[in-house]
Parts: sequence; structure tokens; C-alpha cells
Amino acid sequence: MVKKETGKKSIKSLIMQFIHLFKDDNFMVVIHRVENIVSKVLAIALVIVIGFALFDLSLVLIKDLFTPEPVGFFHKTLLEVFGLFLNILIALELLENVTAYLRKHIVQVELVVVTALIAVARKIIIFDPIKFQKNDLIALAFACLALAGSYALIRYINQTSD
Repeated sequence: MVKKETGKKSIKSLIMQFIHLFKDDNFMVVIHRVENIVSKVLAIALVIVIGFALFDLSLVLIKDLFTPEPVGFFHKTLLEVFGLFLNILIALELLENVTAYLRKHIVQVELVVVTALIAVARKIIIFDPIKFQKNDLIALAFACLALAGSYALIRYINQTSD
């Protein structure tokens, strides 16, 4: 009988701790810790991705440098090499977003817009007119203009608020 009462008390204690956890201040502490853990895991994952991307880029460069191509240097893979470089740049920008969040605990919209602008610019740079239609390029151009306008607006607001 004593075990049943002890079990009931421990369950009641566990429920009370759970309810206490959902009080506003305690809940925000838990959310803050979870956000920090997720941000750190994302940062580590991005570092790993950047490492693999650098390795992949190195392999492509070595292959292209030491394999004879019939016509010109980087014959078919020049756009691929540019794409790999820009992928690494985008990954570095994402890492900067995560580390900025870890430092200040706010999402810096300016960094996010710059990262998106780089990603759209990458798509424009490696755009293959044979593979895609002209409407796709026009859509990318509008996206680039919208992001550039957003970035200019954010910069203006940040400068006037300081």
C-alpha cells in the first residue's frame, strides 16, 4: 500500500513540475534553451555541409584542371564551378545568420534578405537558357529586384533608426 501512495505522490509531483514548467517565465526559459540547442546543431550541420561542398568543389577543380578537355578550359563545367562557389557562399551566409541569432537572439532580416539575394543571383548566373524558358529568367529578375528593393528599404530604416 505504501508503494501505491509513493507512486501517486511521484506522479502528482511530476504533474506539478510539468504545470510549473508552463508558467510564462519558466516556459520562456525552456523555449530559449531549445532555440539555442537547435541553433547550435544547425551551425554544426552547416559547417559540415560547407566542408563537403569545399571537398566537392576541390574534386571538380582537380578533375577539370588535370583532365584534357576537347575545347577550352572548363568547357562544360564552368557554370557548375560557379554554382559550387556560390553554394559555399550561400552556406557561409546561412552560417552567419545562425551565429548572429546565437549572439543576439534575434533574426536579422537584413542578413536573411542578403542570403536570399545571393541565392537568386546564383540562379541567374548559372541560368541555362536551353534548359529553362525565358519566363523563368524574367521571374528571377523580378525576384532579384524585389529583394534588392527590400534590402535597400531595410538599410534605409536601419540607418534612420540609429
